[in-house]
Amino acid sequence: MATSELTKIASQVRRDIVRMVHAQQSGHPGGSLGCTDFLTALYFKVLKKDTDFKMDGKNEDLFFLSNGHISPVFYSVLSRSGYFDVKELATFRKINSRLQGHPTTHEGLPGIRIASGSLGQGMSVAIGAALSKKYKADDRIVYSLHGDGELQEGQNWEAIMFAAHNKVDNYIATIDVNGQQIDGPLSKVLNLDNLEEKFKAFHWTVLHMDGHNMEEIVSTLEKAKSLTGQGKPIVILMKTVMGKGVDFMETGHEWHGIAPNDEQLANALSQLEETLGDY
Repeated sequence: MATSELTKIASQVRRDIVRMVHAQQSGHPGGSLGCTDFLTALYFKVLKKDTDFKMDGKNEDLFFLSNGHISPVFYSVLSRSGYFDVKELATFRKINSRLQGHPTTHEGLPGIRIASGSLGQGMSVAIGAALSKKYKADDRIVYSLHGDGELQEGQNWEAIMFAAHNKVDNYIATIDVNGQQIDGPLSKVLNLDNLEEKFKAFHWTVLHMDGHNMEEIVSTLEKAKSLTGQGKPIVILMKTVMGKGVDFMETGHEWHGIAPNDEQLANALSQLEETLGDY
């Protein structure tokens, strides 16, 4: 699929995000909008997947969303890529919906492999899945996504150390480096300093990419794939803007977890082209 087509899909996904969060007046639009381009490229171009969902994921690439609060973008991309009916997006955060605020598994929503929302756990799960594939001679790749603020959780660094020591080289982690978290800029809440130096010190292969340049996203993910099997886990440090695509949400951490009102929704939708049809 051409990057121009991926960009069109991403525009529709962003429309889904703001509409879903507005409808329930609850959710996390900022990080969802910031990660839209990445998840669009991953699910519509890069992942070797089967939308006839099976939990074991045998002989297919696996993806784990660790920063589960950005569920709006995950649900939109899953539905738009064929895992379930797009109309189900209208049930987001409703009682008895399969589309809970943070993804869970007991509702049986296709595409969801772990419950995520307690930050810091996703990397450990992804590494376990990657090791399982190695033990079973399954040559597919495991991917995961994490917020940069999430790396303040200590469990991540145990996992990072473990993955390098055990040469988990069929694993590609991506960090959403937007410099923001719910309480403010990372630089003020708890500074992570130089992530490249940290990951290199833990013996990971480190790549960088612009999370809003579709061609660069695709090419970097392809490069990461080419570096698997060389004895090191891989991390992509992805620079993004929280709230990307909606100008008034691109201002900082404030839109991490609040919903637009009616006027703000209309403003947001005016900036986002409807390319696949609203649900």
